[in-house]
Amino acid sequence: MNSSRRQFLHLATAAMAFPAVTRNAWAQTYPARPVRILTGFTAGGAADVAARLIGQWLSDRFGQPFVVENRTGAGGNVATEAATKSAPDGHTLLMGGVSDAVNATLFEKLNFNFIRDLVPVAGIMRAPNVMVVNPSVPAKTVPEFISYAKANPGKINMASGGNGTGPHVAGELFKMMAGVDFVHVPYRGGAPAILDLLTGQVQLMFTVPALTVEHMRAGKLRALAVTTTARWEGLQDLPTIGDFLPG
Repeated sequence: MNSSRRQFLHLATAAMAFPAVTRNAWAQTYPARPVRILTGFTAGGAADVAARLIGQWLSDRFGQPFVVENRTGAGGNVATEAATKSAPDGHTLLMGGVSDAVNATLFEKLNFNFIRDLVPVAGIMRAPNVMVVNPSVPAKTVPEFISYAKANPGKINMASGGNGTGPHVAGELFKMMAGVDFVHVPYRGGAPAILDLLTGQVQLMFTVPALTVEHMRAGKLRALAVTTTARWEGLQDLPTIGDFLPG
């Protein structure tokens, strides 16, 4: 395994983290006061929903409020930087994810070091991305979408929750492997991106099932495939994108 791949995998393991903390900070009963959970995306998105669910569970368990704070911007970097600048006493947590691993390699200079300045606490969730389109797109399968995209280069808009997020990277990888061209439109989170996808302002999105499954069932969005190497148990009727791409 080469060093860049090893670094990426190391970065990608953190789901919730707090600033590097000294042993003395834990001498007192934890938590001694309300705890903030920072998330880098808007309310209603996958990271936000997960943070609120785990926050409620932690509040019930520890008897102190765990309050979610949305710090949007820069593909999650605003929240991550805020976490690294907070007091290293465990009372500020970060809902991290794939975007943090991507940002560590995407940006030449950041005001923090994701590996050095944060300590991973626990993995919270794991889910595939689903390739979904607005029903105005005539394609009903991945091969049909590829043919449609090749016939309409640059005319398809792909939404994401921000530059460097997992869905953005998934879309760019698909674009490269399928040999198609579409325009990336970044938002400050998955929730506003989904709204524009529903209204047809954008036509394509790679996103976690939690944000789209009800819209898919209602016929408001059309799912084409999942990004996992095998069919996902929650959406067994959907093929994997890898079935249709080279390599």
